Amino acid sequence: MDGLNSLKEAIIIYLDRSGGLSKLIEDCKVFKGGQQTEAVYRFSFDVNPSDVLELDATLGDCVLHDPVKAVSLFQSVCYLSIKTLSLIDHIETENQVNVVLKPTHLPPFPNYCLDLSEFPRGYGPMRPLALEGLVIAMTRVTKYTQGARFLCSEEKCPCSRDKQLVELIHVKAVDVLGVHDAASLRYQSVTIFLRDELCNSMRIGHLYQVVGIPAHVHQWPNVTWSIEACSVRPWTPKCPCLVSNNFQNLQTAMACSPWRFAAIVANSFGSPVIPPGLYNTLKLGLLLSLVQTKDNPESPYNLDVLALTSETLIIDRLMRYSLPLASRGIHHTLTGDLLASLSRDEHGAGTANIHAGSALLASGGICLLGDLTTYKKDKMDMLQSALESRTVSVFIPAKKYGDDIDQQLSFPIQCNFWAVVDSASPSKRTARCDNVVLGSVEMGSAPLQLAESFGLIVQCRETSSNHSLLSMTVHTLRQAMSPGEPLYPACMQFTTQDYKELLAHARKLKVDMSPEAERMIHSYYMASRRVRSDSTQRSTVSVTSIKLLIALAQAHAKLSLRTQVLEEDAVIAVLLCESSVTLKHGASALVFPPNVVFPCALRDLDSLHQRDLALEESRRQILHFVQAYATCTVEE
Repeated sequence: MDGLNSLKEAIIIYLDRSGGLSKLIEDCKVFKGGQQTEAVYRFSFDVNPSDVLELDATLGDCVLHDPVKAVSLFQSVCYLSIKTLSLIDHIETENQVNVVLKPTHLPPFPNYCLDLSEFPRGYGPMRPLALEGLVIAMTRVTKYTQGARFLCSEEKCPCSRDKQLVELIHVKAVDVLGVHDAASLRYQSVTIFLRDELCNSMRIGHLYQVVGIPAHVHQWPNVTWSIEACSVRPWTPKCPCLVSNNFQNLQTAMACSPWRFAAIVANSFGSPVIPPGLYNTLKLGLLLSLVQTKDNPESPYNLDVLALTSETLIIDRLMRYSLPLASRGIHHTLTGDLLASLSRDEHGAGTANIHAGSALLASGGICLLGDLTTYKKDKMDMLQSALESRTVSVFIPAKKYGDDIDQQLSFPIQCNFWAVVDSASPSKRTARCDNVVLGSVEMGSAPLQLAESFGLIVQCRETSSNHSLLSMTVHTLRQAMSPGEPLYPACMQFTTQDYKELLAHARKLKVDMSPEAERMIHSYYMASRRVRSDSTQRSTVSVTSIKLLIALAQAHAKLSLRTQVLEEDAVIAVLLCESSVTLKHGASALVFPPNVVFPCALRDLDSLHQRDLALEESRRQILHFVQAYATCTVEE
């Protein structure tokens, strides 16, 4: 008895020091004057285990290792406080006080962590544990009844609260959906119960750290092992973001030009799958898209890439090689769900369980769609709608899932899409495309409206198709003769790991727009709207275009390891954007050669100097273009 009294005294001291006692008094004001003598009153407290251990080691051990006993002690203290201070008029028994303890964190030791990749489960201690994972499915928020002798169906019952079920899985499980080699590991999701104020604190496709208590949920004749969440917070895995010495030395050597570092990085990129110098514009676009994926997926500046090519196998191979370099890469398969799917919840609620498709699972990363030629019309229409709205809409029929009314839920799409289209395949344009101004090339079998939904469109063509074929032939033969060995001396110093670390570092850079870059982007945007005065084309040169320009300029600055977007970054953005718009709608008064971003092969310093001169000439053309047209007024 003395031990219990000592623990209760420690609880009173802790609540007083942590502000919990003041919170109890404030929460009781809501119930003051109530007439329901059999009501259950709920109180939640954030508990810092470190502070509790410092105050009383026995109480701290109880909170960490015997949560049921700890709740009972806090319940007794709260009831006595309420009665002593007359905080609630009608309260008769201790059982009317429902206390929820929420540990803010746990000691950073292995025994307090739950690895979602480890098995078996259900035999460990039923005490607070910390776990991290990716949300792959969740239910709607539903009602549950607490502290009652029977299941109450009254919606406004004071004992009725909100709950939500979330499926959490180990973050490495998404590697199965990427292009990594298949591993012998087995991953299984765990169900997280979110109650009351924790509802809607997690989102599909995002990473979280959860502190919760394991629980056995009895569903006759089965028993399900789940986690009752106490606290939830966003989580970002730690990864090395140091730029390798090879890239640091390259940056120092190329400091004389703001264009050269990114050019060499793109030129050497992908050497394990294609020869250096081949498809440089596309490789630069993929690198910029990889940089523009971010730890903060809320950014509005997405950078989707669509490649037009007659060599779909080679381009698909390059994209597959690039996908693991993203912070998260999902390779969508035709048999999988692109956006989302529904099923009935298996934990007794009977409500709809929303499962993430490839686009939602790739949040903050890349979703590789592959060859759009293989997609059916309904999938293309679905993809086009998702690209235009950047949302996933899920319709939940009331009759099927036991609700009163049908519901429509929306989830934001926060990834970049990559796709390839065989430009040599027959076009499938429908009659609705007849009034659209066509660009300078065919979009292959993909509808023009779908191609327009992608931000960056790159036509993968070389000055000589025979040279491209010969290069790939030599590359393939050398790989077969010397497997696993570097094939190109100039690229030996830049490994795939070097690129992964470079991109991880570049993604974390925070960049600001310089006045010169902002002026060029804004002026080019206004001038383009003026030149493409046709209403159909003007709708393309809209807010979407200026977002693309900003995304390209920011990504080029990050890839160049700068924290300020220069006018030179804006030049690259304008050239890539103008190339995309020209492919969609034909040339304007601003005409560039097809390979303007990489006008020559980068073999030595002379070729780099020639590229700098060509880009300087492009800058003068852009400035002349905006001076001639940007001053004209355009209706937004």
